[in-house]
Amino acid sequence: MQEFVFFDALRTLIWATQWTLLLSLIAFTCGGALGLILMVMRISPIRPLRWFSRFYIEFFQGTPLLMQLFLIFFGLPVLIGYNISPLLSASIALTIYTAAFLSDIWRGCVEAIPRGQWEGGAALGLSYLQQLRFVVIPQAFRISIPPSIGFLVQVVKNTSLTAIIGFVELTRQGQILNNVTFRPFLIFTMVGAIYFLICYPLSTYSKSLETKLSRQA
Repeated sequence: MQEFVFFDALRTLIWATQWTLLLSLIAFTCGGALGLILMVMRISPIRPLRWFSRFYIEFFQGTPLLMQLFLIFFGLPVLIGYNISPLLSASIALTIYTAAFLSDIWRGCVEAIPRGQWEGGAALGLSYLQQLRFVVIPQAFRISIPPSIGFLVQVVKNTSLTAIIGFVELTRQGQILNNVTFRPFLIFTMVGAIYFLICYPLSTYSKSLETKLSRQA
């Protein structure tokens, strides 16, 4: 067993944290872009678009993220004939997972806008997409900030599942260090503390924003 050095382990875990943050950023950014498209489809007057987006949302919300990771990492290479790196697999799985939840969050925010706002846009001669872009979404965006930040916390924590496919982020690095040092309590306490330092400020900020916006309403 190698001699355990606290600061060396901490430095290694902090290095791995950058991959957790990078993966979270990729998932939230790409998932947000896809989620916006799904949200527009979900509230579209075109029925097939609504059906497709509803199926997508219910499927990816109703199945475990771990299963989705396995399908992308192990199943997709069989279909396309090429191996996919753990980073790309994790990014794809977390993106489609994040999009399903963000689209539902944002749909609720759009539907919270009074119907009179839509009617006012129509009275000005705006098309459906123009009403959505210039009247509804700017108001819904303000409402959506707290729950979106709150969901970002879930994305950060869910990156830990990518350790199962060999992606070396914070949790996986903790497993590797534990295999070397045989100090599970100390190693995973450090891992948990780093997750807490990332997620707690986001959770607190989300709650404070929600309180502030509710007072202004």
